[in-house]
Amino acid sequence: MDPEPFEVGHVVREAINILSSSRNGVQISEALGTIKCYLGGTENQAPLKEREEFTRVHFSAFLRGLVSNLSPDWIELLTSDQQKELWDSFFLEGPADQVFLVLLDSIISMGPSFCLMKVISILEQFLQTGGMSALMWEVCHQQAQAGLPTFQETLLNKVVCLPDHLCNKLQGNNLPIFFPQNYFPLLATEIIQVLQRISDSLRDGLDCSISFVSQVLGKVCMHGRREEILKVLVPRLMDLTKVDCIWQRICWRLVECVPDRWIEAVVCGFVQKAPGADVLSRLLGNLVVKNKKAQFVVTQKLLLQQYSYATAVLQNLLGYLALDSLRRYLLIKVLKELLETWGSSSAVKHSPVEQQLYVSKAILICLSHLKEPEIEKLLTSMMGGMKCHLDSNLPRVRRLGMIVAESISSRITTDGPCLKFQVRLHGNPHPAAPAVPEEGSDLELDSDDDLIPYDMSEDKELKKMKVPVYIRDCIEVLTGSEDMDKWEATMKVLESLIRRNSATTREVSMELAKVLLHLEEKTYIEGFVELRKRALVAVTITDAVVQYLTSQFYSLNYSLCQRMDILDVSDSPLLSSLFCRSSPFFYLPIHKSPCCTRPSLVEPACGPNKFSSLAGHFFFPLIQNFDRPLVTFDLLGDDHLVLGRLAHTLAILMYFAIHTVAAAAMGKSLLEFVWALRFHTDSYVRQGLLSAVSSILLSVPSERLLEDMTDEFLETQSWLADVAEKDPDGDCRRLAWQNLLLMENLLKKLRSVPS
Repeated sequence: MDPEPFEVGHVVREAINILSSSRNGVQISEALGTIKCYLGGTENQAPLKEREEFTRVHFSAFLRGLVSNLSPDWIELLTSDQQKELWDSFFLEGPADQVFLVLLDSIISMGPSFCLMKVISILEQFLQTGGMSALMWEVCHQQAQAGLPTFQETLLNKVVCLPDHLCNKLQGNNLPIFFPQNYFPLLATEIIQVLQRISDSLRDGLDCSISFVSQVLGKVCMHGRREEILKVLVPRLMDLTKVDCIWQRICWRLVECVPDRWIEAVVCGFVQKAPGADVLSRLLGNLVVKNKKAQFVVTQKLLLQQYSYATAVLQNLLGYLALDSLRRYLLIKVLKELLETWGSSSAVKHSPVEQQLYVSKAILICLSHLKEPEIEKLLTSMMGGMKCHLDSNLPRVRRLGMIVAESISSRITTDGPCLKFQVRLHGNPHPAAPAVPEEGSDLELDSDDDLIPYDMSEDKELKKMKVPVYIRDCIEVLTGSEDMDKWEATMKVLESLIRRNSATTREVSMELAKVLLHLEEKTYIEGFVELRKRALVAVTITDAVVQYLTSQFYSLNYSLCQRMDILDVSDSPLLSSLFCRSSPFFYLPIHKSPCCTRPSLVEPACGPNKFSSLAGHFFFPLIQNFDRPLVTFDLLGDDHLVLGRLAHTLAILMYFAIHTVAAAAMGKSLLEFVWALRFHTDSYVRQGLLSAVSSILLSVPSERLLEDMTDEFLETQSWLADVAEKDPDGDCRRLAWQNLLLMENLLKKLRSVPS
């Protein structure tokens, strides 16, 4: 006759009493042996009903009693074999879910002691001997039989957070197996073991739930440990799903059963770890069709709401959508939304260049998966986006527009030439230009000896032709000659002639400046724009026609290109180096042209500045009328490319005005200019304004800056802090931080000066 239920509980309580009071080794081993019969697996095991009652009702209580009464006094009364058989076995052979919770709760509640170290040792053995796979397998069975959700939720939290609990408890004495970098790969291996048992059950026709394993995977990924768990899990699943359809179904269910609140972390991890779109398709199946949250993650969050993933991830993601007919409609949907973003003038203005690059890559990858009829339906959207990018002031953005346009053209053009832009991606934009004098050289403005002659060694045709030798002849050729060879020869020797004949140049400098400013290319000459600009700079150096040039900037009947030429001459590196040669300078970190970048800003050395007499002639005419629109010229309207260029030029002129009388007045005017435009929507303009602030901080004497412009200084500091945190453009944020550091250094310097 089976014993009554209370008899099992009575035996358990008696055993715990013996453990707490007896110091007799034989009595203790007999008490533990009696309880061991309820675990099963022994010759004299208890009846099934009693075993089930023990594991269901009494096991956790017994384990807690076993741990709480543990002491070196009675544990040492047992031999090593007895300890393994009568102590360790309860934790390594009993129900894994109850064992795990008792061990972890005991460790958390205990202070430093012999008992704590013994329990930690048992937990280590539990993990090493497959305890986690046993735990998850038991819960999968419980879920299939509608187990207790509260218990399973507690267990889930403990499983995922075990490294945190052990690290907090043991700190410097923690064991390697509990380190996150070791624990989560172990957990991934245990998950594979559980999935193998589920696979075996399905082949045997038995039902089994995978939900708890999915919850463990999702919570681990959400807690920031997806790298550690997926680096083991994904390669194993890749191998197991290659030829086995049951394993494919198991893998699909594994991700499908991840709760929605964690699905993003899991999907992102799989997309990153899969080595190709075909593998990702095998692992995820049609998850994006079945799960709306997963669909949102794949089609929105990974493509439109961030831009940090590598190109390989985009290829995986979009290739996955293209591989199956059930998912292909999502590829078209994604491309339409990408093109909508790409073609938004607001997005082009306000989003970082890095994000636009990311979107452009995604569009090109989508195009590679589309057929020609599908592309033709989207052609209008593509063309609109190309226009937005080509209208941008930022060279990188324009280049993106060109690249995408060329790719579209190559896909839709079956016969005839494809669209090709002449894009210079790398190298010196002006290879034919003569060398620029080094900074700090002793060149005199009217010295013929130190000027570097124009290099015509490679121009064989010019040597055979009679080239002009007088400045007046050059003017005549440029204004009236129809001989294109002579016109080309004149352009190539003009700068050298101007430099060698400074006296003659002074007589005709104004006329020559007008000719060069209005000069158009009559025939193709390599480097024509640079040759014309260098000649105009040479005229300005020889006889300062600065007032004429800068006065023309706001005049009527000039094209945007001509106004840009005036700015190019005003802050030309050659011009500035000659005027400021006695005071070493370093260019501001701005982007003046598609191929021009400048080094980091360094404070210039002290010394006389030969730019002093001309600083105001360059600066004030350019800044005074920026807010007054002309019929064909509106800096505050559509002509923001010129506005950005103007801001950069003013910044450079301010920078070169260090140690000049006009520096303080220039700084005050420039700060007002910056303040009026500080919220401009174009990032190129904002970059110029921030560069201007850098120039002011370096060029205006610090005492004048703080005494005469105290309010403006503090307001600018507050604005810079806001830009550094919130501006969407990375260069703007960098420049803002640089300016904040300059301000901090300036204040420290002033505090260190004795009053």
